[in-house]
Amino acid sequence: MSTVPPSDHPDESSIPDEQWEAFLREAVEDGGRNAPKEPSARARMVARRLREQDEARQLQVIEGGGRRRWWQRKRKQEPQGWRTGPAWREMNGRNSRRRTVGSVIGVVLAVGLAVVAVRPSLLLDRLPGRHHASSAAPLPAETALPSSAPGGVGQAGLPTRKDPFRGSPAQRWADGADAIEVPAAKAVGGMSQEDVALALRRTKEFLVGTNLDPAVLRGGQPDAALALLDPKQPGELSGLRRSLRTPDRTHDPLHLVTRFDPSEVALAGDVVKVRGHMTFSAGAAGEVRVHADYTFVYPLVRVGGKGDGDVVARTIIRRDLTMVLLDPSKWIATEGKLGIRSSDSEFYNSECGVYDGYYHPVFPDSGPTGAPATGPTADPYDRSKSLTDDHHKGCGTVTRT
Repeated sequence: MSTVPPSDHPDESSIPDEQWEAFLREAVEDGGRNAPKEPSARARMVARRLREQDEARQLQVIEGGGRRRWWQRKRKQEPQGWRTGPAWREMNGRNSRRRTVGSVIGVVLAVGLAVVAVRPSLLLDRLPGRHHASSAAPLPAETALPSSAPGGVGQAGLPTRKDPFRGSPAQRWADGADAIEVPAAKAVGGMSQEDVALALRRTKEFLVGTNLDPAVLRGGQPDAALALLDPKQPGELSGLRRSLRTPDRTHDPLHLVTRFDPSEVALAGDVVKVRGHMTFSAGAAGEVRVHADYTFVYPLVRVGGKGDGDVVARTIIRRDLTMVLLDPSKWIATEGKLGIRSSDSEFYNSECGVYDGYYHPVFPDSGPTGAPATGPTADPYDRSKSLTDDHHKGCGTVTRT
């Protein structure tokens, strides 16, 4: 009978698992010197199981001991289909976009708060119940005289310092110098486009300097406006200076300049409402004429009043001016200076018969103290007729202010 010598590699199936585990553990601890060169499938399986057990034990030590295998339970609790969701980079990108949008909203909010801090009316004017003048839609710019007077304003109550244009058509008018819009210039009457543009610009400057300059309204001298006038125009500049220096019935600066007595009244706020238009045309050779027709509405309070409920009086001034710019090579004129060809004005709600160089408004809670009104009744907001076509004279009464 033949005998088969024992194999150098015994049958792995006949070795208990415990012996294999001990053998492999010793091989690992020995640096692998005694480990089998090519472990069988069974050996690889047992080795894998040992590694998993060691990793589990190490994890338990790190987590503080016990059976804290929550990450496995968490995986089992993942909803079906989670593996088909967006990859990590896509998810991170989406979060980044949300953060970017959030940052932009934060910046816009910060800028918005800063703007409201500087100009709170941007927010306050939109609050319910806020009946500020800006709540009414502004009128488009005037390009010619209207066909009729403006209708009534439904807002009831007297004007106050807080709402100085309440009940007035001027609520919808533009503010101050911005209301004086200069038309586009073109060459006329032998004057270049640049000359016409200069005439228009300086006419606006004259209107602003005589009717909107805060210092002038407080009774000051209109020096900036006077500097625009041509000293070679006979009598005009010298006569205006004289009337400002010593006003009387014959020499009245109010024909051209708006001033109030600073010891009696002050502007209610810093807004003057303005309505009108400006045009230009050719005159004689080397002359451009600029025609300006504007109405100014001044809300005023008595000096010393400080409350929001102070009674407000509105004085309305309408100016009709024709200014000229002349070519010095054809006329006796100073280059770049304006001449006054004609001027006309009407004032409403000011004491009659006072010639001290100031307007004196009559407040709604008191009566006039000047000379009695003898002229016709007029609506100060009616711009449908030119002042040059209205031949009524004298001091009359107004239908509204």
